[in-house]
Parts: sequence; C-alpha cells; structure tokens
Amino acid sequence: MITLDYLTLKAFFEENKNFFEGARLQKIQQPTRRDFVLTIRGNDTRKLYINIDPQIYHLCFVSEETISRRNITIPQKPPMFCMLLRKHLEGFRISGVNVPPYERIFEIYFESYNELNEKIKLCLAIELMGKYSNVILYNCDTKIIIGCAHNVGSEKSKERELSGTLPYIYPPKQEKSDFLRYFGEVIYDRLNDDFIGFSKAFQEQLKRKKISLDKIKNYIELNTELSPAINNKEFSIYSELIENPVIYPTVNEMIDAYFSIQQEKIIQRALKIKLKNIVYPQAKKQRNLAERLSYQLTKKDNASKYKKYADLLMANLYSLKQDKQVTVLDWETGENITIPLDKDLSVKDNAQKYYQMYSKSKNAVERLIELENEAIKQAEYYEGILFSIENVDSLPDLFGILSECEEIGLIKTKNDKKKDTKTDIIIEEREINGFKVYIGKNNKQNDYIVSKLSSAEDLWFHTQNCTGSHILLKINDRKIPDDKTIYECCKLAKEYSSAKNSTKIGVIYTKRKYLKKPPKANLGYVTYKNEQEIIVG
Repeated sequence: MITLDYLTLKAFFEENKNFFEGARLQKIQQPTRRDFVLTIRGNDTRKLYINIDPQIYHLCFVSEETISRRNITIPQKPPMFCMLLRKHLEGFRISGVNVPPYERIFEIYFESYNELNEKIKLCLAIELMGKYSNVILYNCDTKIIIGCAHNVGSEKSKERELSGTLPYIYPPKQEKSDFLRYFGEVIYDRLNDDFIGFSKAFQEQLKRKKISLDKIKNYIELNTELSPAINNKEFSIYSELIENPVIYPTVNEMIDAYFSIQQEKIIQRALKIKLKNIVYPQAKKQRNLAERLSYQLTKKDNASKYKKYADLLMANLYSLKQDKQVTVLDWETGENITIPLDKDLSVKDNAQKYYQMYSKSKNAVERLIELENEAIKQAEYYEGILFSIENVDSLPDLFGILSECEEIGLIKTKNDKKKDTKTDIIIEEREINGFKVYIGKNNKQNDYIVSKLSSAEDLWFHTQNCTGSHILLKINDRKIPDDKTIYECCKLAKEYSSAKNSTKIGVIYTKRKYLKKPPKANLGYVTYKNEQEIIVG
C-alpha cells in the first residue's frame, strides 16, 4: 500500500476546484475521531470523505458503494469537534479551495458569520501528513485556531503546537530543493531526500521506468495528460508508471477506489483479529475440558470391576465366610481373584455394596462421557467459527460472524452503542451446468441455506469429518444432476473446507429432506442420513 502524495492531491484539486467554488456545505458528520463526511451541494450533491488515519490518510468524493466498503456508520451522538464544525460551517458557502505549493494540505475557505453577525472568512485546513494528519478550523483574518480534530501540545511537537486560541502556522519548510529548477543528472534514489514533492512511491515508479528529467518536470507541473490508474499494490495519476494498470476516468475515482479497497482490508484484518481473540480461547477451553474429562474417565471406569466382584460374591455366597478379603475363581479367566470386603458386613451385604458402587460408577462414567461429548461438540463449533473467520473475504461475511458471536453471548453489546453492522445474509451463488449452487461462508449462512433456501429434493454437500461450508445444489423442474455436476459440487465443498489442501478428502452428500437440526443445536449444525460419499483428490 502507498499513501497519498502532493502530486495526487494537486491533481485532485485541479480536477474539482470548480465544483467547490460557490458550493454550500449542507451537512457535517464525524463517524470516528479520524474520519469525516461533508455533504456539499454545488452543481450536484457530493459527499467529501476525509480520513486522517496515519495509515490511510486521504480525501475524496465517495459513492454509496465505497461508503459501504469503508463501513462508515454515523454515531447517534456527534463528537465535540463535529459540533464545533457544524456551528461555524454548516449551511455556509465555500468561497474557494487551495493546495499550498508542495504541501499535502487541502484548504477549504468559507464565508461565515461571528456572534455579532459580522461576515468573517474561515478556513478548514485538511492536513494529510502521516501521523501528523489533522483537520483544523481557523479564522483567516486573525489566523487564530478555533478547533482541531486533535490538539498537538508541546510534548508532541516543539515547533508547531495546535489547539484552540493558538495562531495557525504552516508546517516548517523542508530543507529540500525545487526539482523544477534542477538541470543535472537524475539520481532516482535521491529524489525523495533531495527534492520537495516526491514521495517514496513516486520515486520508485520513476526509477522503474527510468523517466527522463524533462518528463519528470512535466509530471510535476501536471503538463502530461492524466491517466489515473491503480493495481493491486499502488496507484498513479499516470498509468504508464505502474504495471497492469486499471484506468479510471477521474483522479477522484482512482483515489476513492484505491483507498476504499485498502480501508476495507484494514477493517477486515482488525475484525478478524478481534474475533479470533474472542473465539480461540473458547475453543481451547473446550478442548482442554474434553481432555480433562477423558483423563477422569480412565480413572473412574471401575464399573465392570465392581459388577464382577458383586457377581462372584453372589455366586459363592454360601461357601464364603465373613472376612477382610476372600479369594474366588474367576470363571471368565480361570484364575483366582481376591476381593476386598468390609468385615463388618456380611458377604451378601458386601455384594450389595459392590452393586451400588457399580451403579454409581456407571452413572458417573455415563455423565462424564456426556460432558466429554458436549465439550468436543462445542470445541468443534468454535473451531468452525475460527475456520470461517480465517477464510471469509468480505465484510458482510465477517459481520455475520460478529452477529453470531453476539447472539451466543461471546460478545456483549451495549444498547446505546449498537451500530448497524450490515448483517443482511447474502449467500454466494454460482451456476454449475445449469444448476444453482449456494455456498455458506459462516454458520449463519449455513443455517440459512438449510432452513430457508433449500427444498426437500435439493442436494446438500459437506466434507467428511472436517470443518467446511454447507454447499446446496438446487434441484428445479425435476431435472436430475449428472455425475459431473455432483462431482463439481464435491470439489466446491473441498475448496471451502479446512481440508482444501489435502490430497484426498471424503465429501458426503444427501437430499435436504434427510437433514435434521437437533433442538437447541448450534447454528449450522445438522445431522443426516442416507448419505453417499465421494473421494475428491
């Protein structure tokens, strides 16, 4: 991932300055302390998104699609700085915009009014400078700061403090040269160190293509025709500088597409880590519990011994005398066996005591087995969630897992802080040889496939004895799938399972009418019968 540089910001400014001038700021929203959404009405209505996160600082006009990709949700109670901006800027006209030379600062100027109803000029300075990124509102006449997204005290910066009532000054000038006045040899590895306006990413792009001095100057002055483009790793306003470019019609669309994709990846990564940290301890806890119960079973499994003692005592009841122990012939092994007795009890009472011990031990073993099976089942359920977390590749799927964790009590949510986590169940659908096939990416989707999407004659696929997705093959118009279609569905079941890298794995399939969801079972858990198995390589 690369960051927004001066050249791209300048190109965005040149492309959109006419829209800003004369437009009105209709609404100000602040989803988090590091991002803002400004609804601006000019020739049309657009949403300007500002992000001052040190990883992905940028600004651009956003679409509904990229708003969703960024998971932008507006809190019910706006932050204090948002209220300050609304007080001074909401509803007022934008008089102009500016990008100072070689600075990653986007300035929006407003015509506003003070408490005395006097016209004043305010500036919203959006500083996009890594960890120093900020949004600052100041009075253009007095140069006094009204407020900042985050204040900067002397302990953070000795050269430039930022907070309300302090004077606003530009960041200190970098001790670098202007490349437009340079006429020597191009030393690509020194561009970022020696000249202003060069990011490290731009430097590397120029180095890869061995761009000439004059052409670099044309790039900086924006004299070369723009062709904004991105690929998997980088972007450029000149598509010829990157490999395998996907070209966009505008600079804004390029910025929006690139950073929304990166932002979605960051959100996914953070959400995956959060979910793993919640679910993994539960899976480990249940596995450890199952091991402890198994160990207790080995120590408590004396039921058969107690029954044998009782049976032997009853069989030899009249030939034995009351004592501390007796030795009798074990008719099963043909060997003598010594049985401890309670000398205060008769032989018959000792036998009854052993029968009671047998019954008690048997019940304890049965209970331990029941608890062990339940612990194993819970461990497998949590491991299934972990598998889903690791393998999903979209935010809606992850939010489905988050919703499931909330429903089963792993995550506690406060009513006053609930957010719209976009948990609508969207199932991936494919077509195989004319049949619709559905793939469950998490337990909620798996449950939805079985309970809502399926009919009695549909075919259900799942890998044998390992975690994986539920695959559903829809049977319509009495059309019977051939062996090739069934095998393709089996391959799909393997692909979306924890055994996807195995050389061979068994995949079972059966009709939906042979599935059953036990009462109080976990989401996505079903039992089945009349299944068939295919080995997939």
